[in-house]
Amino acid sequence: MTRSEIRELFAVLERPEVISLAGGNTDTSIVAHRIEECVHATLARNSAEALGYGIGEGHARLRERLVELMSLEGITAQPHQLVVTDGAQQALELLAKIFCEPGDLIITEAPTYVGALGAFDSFQADVRTVATDGEGVIPEALVERLEAIGAEGRRAKFLYLVPTFQNPSGITLAAERRGEIISICRQRNVLIVEDNPYAQVRFEGDPVAPLRSLTDDGIIYLGTLSKVFSPGMRVGWVLAPETIRERLVLAKEAADLCSSPFTQLVAAEYLGSGHVPDDLEMVRKVYKERRDAMLDALDAYFPAGTTTRPPEGGLFLWVTLPAPIDTKAMRARALEGGVAYVSGTAFHPDKRDGRRSMRLNFSYPSLADIEEGMHRLGAVAHEELDFARSLDDSINDGKA
Repeated sequence: MTRSEIRELFAVLERPEVISLAGGNTDTSIVAHRIEECVHATLARNSAEALGYGIGEGHARLRERLVELMSLEGITAQPHQLVVTDGAQQALELLAKIFCEPGDLIITEAPTYVGALGAFDSFQADVRTVATDGEGVIPEALVERLEAIGAEGRRAKFLYLVPTFQNPSGITLAAERRGEIISICRQRNVLIVEDNPYAQVRFEGDPVAPLRSLTDDGIIYLGTLSKVFSPGMRVGWVLAPETIRERLVLAKEAADLCSSPFTQLVAAEYLGSGHVPDDLEMVRKVYKERRDAMLDALDAYFPAGTTTRPPEGGLFLWVTLPAPIDTKAMRARALEGGVAYVSGTAFHPDKRDGRRSMRLNFSYPSLADIEEGMHRLGAVAHEELDFARSLDDSINDGKA
């Protein structure tokens, strides 16, 4: 196992002069007062239940609320089909644990969520990527990848997707491709792990149905309250076929016995409070304003040739700088300049890929910090580009 690039930055980010555009934090000040109310209500109702042990699959009250939450996206489920986890990150680790022996194959998008790569790497999985474009995974490329794997006499354990406002790219898998990808995987007996943390953080455009709402066959669905409630509460869940759910419960109990009943009941209190729709509207309004501010700053401060695809929701911009800038090499200069980001290499199984790209977070920093942070980062990018080009000129002059 290796430490992720994001975790490596944490010590640096404690320095007050550094503006962080690196993490995936949300602005919990939007719901902090709700959390305080729910904590008091939870302890007043039954402190013994909240402060004791719970069961491995999670508290029944929370699972009922989560079923109601998923129904808003068209997903039909029953509480007994869910396993509550310590965030969706634990769900990824447990899935890797029950599915993967060293060398087993997993297919992902590229780039993909760095936490998933860490979980898969910890069980020594062989992660292969499938080509994507502006509408997500390309079905024909998925067929080619699966056929190539079959030609090796092997099969993939599952296809891992973040289909809506993908982390880090922000791309949403096109609605017309979703059914096609389900069909391709079903024909080849490949499970799909649908990681769906961002779908409710949509600023514009029409909602796209989750894959799990299209079928309950062959889909393992991961959800989390980290993006719409509080990442610190560590409340996630898995909706899985029964045979997989049983193994997840065993793996969960072996890992930590149970998730915290206290945080589960606080989350259940919040989901049943009636405040969720209004709070989500506020989250969307605030994050859209910050996304737009970051896009404006990108145009104002970054070198010509810098590209991004404005996401319709989520938390991140995926920015690609002009050649020959290497964002991993540039990171030290950026930190000296008082700004942090995550280089694109962190999101690729092959760390040689993604060197011109970076992920920037707009959900956590204030508008003022976005403006100043992007100003600093743009200046560093200009310096890096000027240096790289002057170096190339010197090399070419020497050859002449």
